[in-house]
Amino acid sequence: MKKKDSNTTEVKRYLLKLQDKISSSVKNIDSSTSIQVDDWRREEGGGGQSRIFKNGEIFEQAGVNFSHVSGSKLPETATKLRPELMDSNYEAMGLSLVMHPENPFIPTTHANLRYFSAENKKGNTVWWFGGGFDLTPYYPFKEDVISWHQCAYNACKDFDEKYYFKFKKWCDEYFYLKHRQETRGVGGLFFDDFNELGFDKSFQFIQSVGQQFVKAYFPIVNARKDHQYNKHHKDFQLYRRGRYVEFNLLYDRGTLFGLQTDGRTESILMSLPPAVRWEYNWSPKDNSPEKDLYDNYLKPQNWLNSNK
Repeated sequence: MKKKDSNTTEVKRYLLKLQDKISSSVKNIDSSTSIQVDDWRREEGGGGQSRIFKNGEIFEQAGVNFSHVSGSKLPETATKLRPELMDSNYEAMGLSLVMHPENPFIPTTHANLRYFSAENKKGNTVWWFGGGFDLTPYYPFKEDVISWHQCAYNACKDFDEKYYFKFKKWCDEYFYLKHRQETRGVGGLFFDDFNELGFDKSFQFIQSVGQQFVKAYFPIVNARKDHQYNKHHKDFQLYRRGRYVEFNLLYDRGTLFGLQTDGRTESILMSLPPAVRWEYNWSPKDNSPEKDLYDNYLKPQNWLNSNK
């Protein structure tokens, strides 16, 4: 970029620190997992570091990735809300993670925090944040889903209480598989083009989201990691992971952004589960735990005031 965004260094320092914190949390809860660290560079500009955890007793595979790239043409996925910035010089950085547990009673999770800056046609720097987190259970526990959404609410409440309801709705609508007519999971927060609080307060909001993600997810892992399961449970987990693949390859803007910017393919696709299965025309049996997931969890609802 012609002008250096003075906020970039501060955001980058925080995202790298958060990458370390979450990586440590993974190892603390699953010391058996192996870790592969890949530093990579991008020809047009920038690079990143991918940390892949796999073959653990708790996490079958988890990725905690940081990237910081720049270029001369902001991709279409990043200009959807700002078409006037198409063909602009830009910098983009983010922390993206996906965790695929071994135990079907532990939910899969995804989180992302990102920062963009670009030059408008007048040569001024325009910036914004995006991100959020969501939860994809296979055999859900109501108390886990409620605590998850309470943490999402807590991330927002000190900035504007309305943010939770606005960004929860955005999450429910974004992580929706139109061709299946179902949500990917039980939601959380999703937001983009966020700069309305000014840089300092907007940056504080991003940090609050990161902090609450850690508070939201790892207690659920601890609570469910020793739950007994059998082949039936595992097969259903693998079947539902197929929905994760379908969403990421058909709809996910982060995946599309990475591919459109010639990012590192291995890092972009690390979000996909290590094992998955599809079954033709499958449907859950009546009065089964699987039917409970479909009927009572894969539909947007107010989890903060759930009385079901």
